[in-house]
Amino acid sequence: MRDYAINLLKRMLEIYSPSGDEENISNFLVDEMRKLGFRVKRDSVGNVIGEVGDGSPTILLCGHMDTVSGFIPVKIEDAVIYGRGAVDAKASLAAMIIAASTFREGKIPVKLVVAGVVDEEGKSRGIRNLLKEGISADYAIFGEPSGVDKITIGYKGVLRLEVLCETIPGPGHSSANHLYSNAIEKAFELWQSIRSIHFSCENPDSPFHSITYSITKIEGGKDYSTIPSKCQINLDIRIPPQLTTNILLDKIHAVIDQFKTNNPNVIIKAKVEEAIEPIEIDPKSILVKAFSKAIREVKRKTPLLVRKTGTGDMNILGRAMQIPIITYGPGDSTLCHTENEHIYVDEYMDGIEVYRKAIEWIVKFHSD
Repeated sequence: MRDYAINLLKRMLEIYSPSGDEENISNFLVDEMRKLGFRVKRDSVGNVIGEVGDGSPTILLCGHMDTVSGFIPVKIEDAVIYGRGAVDAKASLAAMIIAASTFREGKIPVKLVVAGVVDEEGKSRGIRNLLKEGISADYAIFGEPSGVDKITIGYKGVLRLEVLCETIPGPGHSSANHLYSNAIEKAFELWQSIRSIHFSCENPDSPFHSITYSITKIEGGKDYSTIPSKCQINLDIRIPPQLTTNILLDKIHAVIDQFKTNNPNVIIKAKVEEAIEPIEIDPKSILVKAFSKAIREVKRKTPLLVRKTGTGDMNILGRAMQIPIITYGPGDSTLCHTENEHIYVDEYMDGIEVYRKAIEWIVKFHSD
């Protein structure tokens, strides 16, 4: 199995599949999964969905086929596999496919659904379509790099805003700046007010349990001698699990309303570009117990439970399906999106074995 596993990942990495260009890897996985005994279909957006086994429980293993842009030449050197997606997250998807295929003979009463989704690095079109078409399961596992001896049980939510600040009257000469309001300065004042919003339930010493604000784009101004009358800022706000996007958005709208009252010559338009709720899983859930058992068996160590400050498809699916869910996968997440993306062969192989043993433990705990 080792040679096949390495070869499968290598071939997946050789198929360049940035978000929006997943057709070739989708075709490849349909063929490969059929050879492994999966019942395979492709949905309307290009997700590949394979099933093996029958019975209860049903476990969804979900990974993404797409990567960020920027091809990295694929090579295997000193037991390390290099390539775009080696960590994020083709190794996890390949490991789930191989682990699930070992249950195809039906000796254990479980139905496994392996989904390779599109557009995870984009607008999550793939996972949203799975939900739209009625995917169902008793448990769900997302394949993202946690590290082979770690289990991800939480992600922050995200609120992305596009804020346009426009001043009246329009642009003027910089030599008469006392006659005009500067839209860039006003946008910055508003930004300072928004980023000061916090709640008593936050823990300011914890990046996971507190709101974090980032201004990620600014557009405004024409030249040196013109006071700008328009400025647009893009805000990326990460939200801890003790809050919701609506709670924060209500507070932001209140701050904007007060700002407009204090600045009657300034027009503010705020548009929500994306809102995804945070998620945190009970550390005592069946999935955490099952993966903890599996990691102890494979790695001979107690796993670390990880709460990530990013946002992933687990947020969307977990909130929508209301079933036990975790994220697990081999690889060092600090290598995601880098030019040096790689994974150690041994870690990849250990990840396969952890998935396999965890599935066995889930079935056992489910039947108890």
